[in-house]
Amino acid sequence: MKKILLSALACLFTVGYASSQNQNQQETKLRIAFSAITQLYVDKADDKKIVEDAIRGILEKLDPHSSYTDAEETRRANEPLEAKFDGIGIQFNMLDDTLYVVQVIAGGPSEKVGLIAGDRIIKVDTTIIAGVKMWNNDVMKLIRGDKGTEVVVKVKRANIPELLDFKIIRDKIPVFSIDASYMVDKKTGYIRLSRFAQTSIEEFDKALAELRKEGLKNLILDLQSNGGGLLHIACQLSDEFLNKGKLIVYTEGENSRRAEAIATERGMFEEGKLVILVDQQSASASEIVAGAIQDWDRGVIAGRRTFGKGLVQRPIELPDSSMIRLTTARYYTPSGRNIQKPYEKGNNEAYTHEIIDRYNKGELMNADSIAFPDSLKYNTLLSQRTVYGGGGVMPDVYIPIDSTRNTEYHFKLVSYGIMPRMAMTYLDKHREELTGNYPDIKTYKAKFIVTDEILCDLNSMAAEEKIEFNEEQFIKSKDMISLQLKALIARDMFTMSEYFEIINDENKSVLEAVSIINDKGRYEKILLERQREGTAMR
Repeated sequence: MKKILLSALACLFTVGYASSQNQNQQETKLRIAFSAITQLYVDKADDKKIVEDAIRGILEKLDPHSSYTDAEETRRANEPLEAKFDGIGIQFNMLDDTLYVVQVIAGGPSEKVGLIAGDRIIKVDTTIIAGVKMWNNDVMKLIRGDKGTEVVVKVKRANIPELLDFKIIRDKIPVFSIDASYMVDKKTGYIRLSRFAQTSIEEFDKALAELRKEGLKNLILDLQSNGGGLLHIACQLSDEFLNKGKLIVYTEGENSRRAEAIATERGMFEEGKLVILVDQQSASASEIVAGAIQDWDRGVIAGRRTFGKGLVQRPIELPDSSMIRLTTARYYTPSGRNIQKPYEKGNNEAYTHEIIDRYNKGELMNADSIAFPDSLKYNTLLSQRTVYGGGGVMPDVYIPIDSTRNTEYHFKLVSYGIMPRMAMTYLDKHREELTGNYPDIKTYKAKFIVTDEILCDLNSMAAEEKIEFNEEQFIKSKDMISLQLKALIARDMFTMSEYFEIINDENKSVLEAVSIINDKGRYEKILLERQREGTAMR
């Protein structure tokens, strides 16, 4: 065991490098220190913890993105990127200490045995979960398991007095990276991508093909709050928009030779107007796409300055299935920009709080607070527009956060989870009526109204959670609260795509993207007109 753990620690210094005399000396120091602690320390030492703490400590001193995860953390982190996990195939909410089935994944194990939306799961194998306060992670540990294993759930179904037993054989469950795909108007499609995973390109191509059948000529690609994922998937998505032979991104590091990604002839959307939405949470792979599209003047980038992650991590699997993600290179956009924001080695807290600093400085509300030095100035490759590196991708069109309807009361409704609970409660009581009256999203969107009675029930639910009612703040936020409730009910009735189809009707960024696409003169002016020297783009 000690030998394996020592090898894991030494991996930091030996993987991918020829051993040198200095490295051997440093490795010997580590071995002596480890041996001394485990054999001479006054109390019993935990070998595994010593090694893991040492690895974490070393990586924390390098940069903000080099990291270590144990076997379980690695498995959980990889699930969204692998786009699948082993389970029973349901989406659920915990409401009043009861697990409600929100959606049953089509073709999944639960659908095959007859579970339906609205079912309440009372018991999983021998464990009662109804009426017991449990975290979502605790519930997932019960219902997830290896493919082929069996789980028995006991279910309460509306209008059926006795409990129902379902024997479910777990299987691979897909994790989708496209949250929404629909036509905004007769010519413009909208696709929201939440992560860059193994199946993202397949999902994107399918969504694009379906929207083309509905008349798509132009596209809004929403990468807001997309924290990234797999670099090669970002390159493939960029390839969808760029002509053959164009540089997408290149990577380079002290011990990593320059590597380039070049566009092929496979692109499915090389023509047509394109607007990409980004914000301060768009990072890494999202910035690769936004940077490539901006540098080649292929589309308009709209929103707020992106996160600023321009470092590439190489995964290094260790003998016990734990993993090091070691930063090995920086990536650069086609114009040569590295968009990594500044960081101080070993001061990860300041790096993490940089987004809060942007808010406090007013950047999320006003582009005038953003300043880039001339040393970070670059030009796009066709129109020679001014763009900047060194701290995220600055959009061509700046869109501030819409805070006009924000209130403390609304914030508490959201942060305490009152909004989704109210939506689920209302749907549970009125499911048959709703599905009968609104069989599709078009009908629901046009005719369903969040009544004052529903809002009164919402406020009563908030009061039960000790949230003090504030009439003035409620009136200010009422329209937004009603829209969010309508969208949440739609999500639970249909899918996540319908949620965005409703909520985006008043999403300032999406509305601005539609305006840009539908104004040919403005769209072309943004992409063709050289920016004035020394000014921030907005």
